[in-house]
Amino acid sequence: MSADVERERWELRTGEGVGPLKFGMSPAEVADALLVSGPPARVGGPYEQEDFPDGVKAFYDAGKLACVALDAVTGPQIFLAGFPLAGSDPVQGHQFLLDHAAEHGNWILYTPDESLSLTDLGLLLRSQRVGNARLTRPLFVKEEWLESQYFRDHLPLEDASGRALYLASGDGRAP
Repeated sequence: MSADVERERWELRTGEGVGPLKFGMSPAEVADALLVSGPPARVGGPYEQEDFPDGVKAFYDAGKLACVALDAVTGPQIFLAGFPLAGSDPVQGHQFLLDHAAEHGNWILYTPDESLSLTDLGLLLRSQRVGNARLTRPLFVKEEWLESQYFRDHLPLEDASGRALYLASGDGRAP
């Protein structure tokens, strides 16, 4: 599948969530919102993580939804001012966010892995390896996580296999 293939489109609701997901939902509410009948794959790490079909990953803090990560190719598409956040060229995505921030007065944050975030939108744009290319992969994060140095340093990354990695430990293991 390429980034040009039609995919489900979700709306960004700043400070609230993305698509049918709202920050603060329980795992059962997330599964219901995503219309998932069977149990999602649960993954270990410092947060509860569930991997859903169609490129959606949910991360929980104290049993409540705190972060949603969308796969660059198979996840739903989100547009910000007409720019596709999932599956774009990372250099273009980075420049788009800088231009958007300059035009709209958004707060910019660089994470330790050099990803760029517009913190007031709860948007973090990471890259994901897809074959020999890298494509943008958006994360939507509740405000408290982007305001806290601890949570910013522990936002989930993924290696090529989809296994979650965490920045703070430096070796890919959860702290």
